[in-house]
Amino acid sequence: MEPLNLPAVEEYVNENIGAFHEGRLDSLKNLDMNRLLRKNPYLFRAKNILTASEMVDGFMDAFLSSSEEERFGQFLEGLAIFVAQQTSGGHKSTAPGVDLEFINIGVHYIVSIKSGPNWGNSSQQDRLEEDLKTAVLRVKQGDMLANVQSVLGICYGKTRTGFLRGYLKVVGQNFWYFISENKDLYTEIVEPIGYRAREHNERYMVRKAEAANRITRDFVDEYCYPSGAIDWRKLVKATCGNYDLDRFLGNSDC
Repeated sequence: MEPLNLPAVEEYVNENIGAFHEGRLDSLKNLDMNRLLRKNPYLFRAKNILTASEMVDGFMDAFLSSSEEERFGQFLEGLAIFVAQQTSGGHKSTAPGVDLEFINIGVHYIVSIKSGPNWGNSSQQDRLEEDLKTAVLRVKQGDMLANVQSVLGICYGKTRTGFLRGYLKVVGQNFWYFISENKDLYTEIVEPIGYRAREHNERYMVRKAEAANRITRDFVDEYCYPSGAIDWRKLVKATCGNYDLDRFLGNSDC
């Protein structure tokens, strides 16, 4: 591998971390009560939520955290591909389920990148296994003698390296070393990731507060009694009411 140019990595992060923060702001623009009400109302009832603001904050945090995780995962995937481009001429793969391909010391690596260790259910893991097998066969069809290794690369975590379902699982520090041969890269990217973080977050918190106030107002109008108490039955009906099973069970008296 070629030595990694850390200033180039820092420049890449500085240029692209802004897209993550802009994505966070975009997620607030069209956020309304109807989108938030897709979350589980029974959970919030079990937590004895009493105020509309608590309810909306809980809905918003659950909704936005999943969106942020996905967006930041995309950022980390792009960063890993950039690093591999610098060190080994790696490139973004076009194969389904595969993010990165590169060659090092005669081995053609086919890599699926996930941001964290809890990335999918058993069906998704089965699908990844099949996608990686298919990608390996594709490379071997072009060169029967090619030494091909499929890899699941996970950007953070401490799980030990090992083979799983036929592919090599590489996590955390080991993953960043795998694509750079720099044992310290996993810590060296922390500072540039925080580039202008305070400024970005202040903008985000202002927009989030505006959205929370707007949605709380709508929630009170729609799902609170005149006394101010939450009308849980109306809320559950709005989020879960869809009775039509009588048409399928043949029992119209239900």
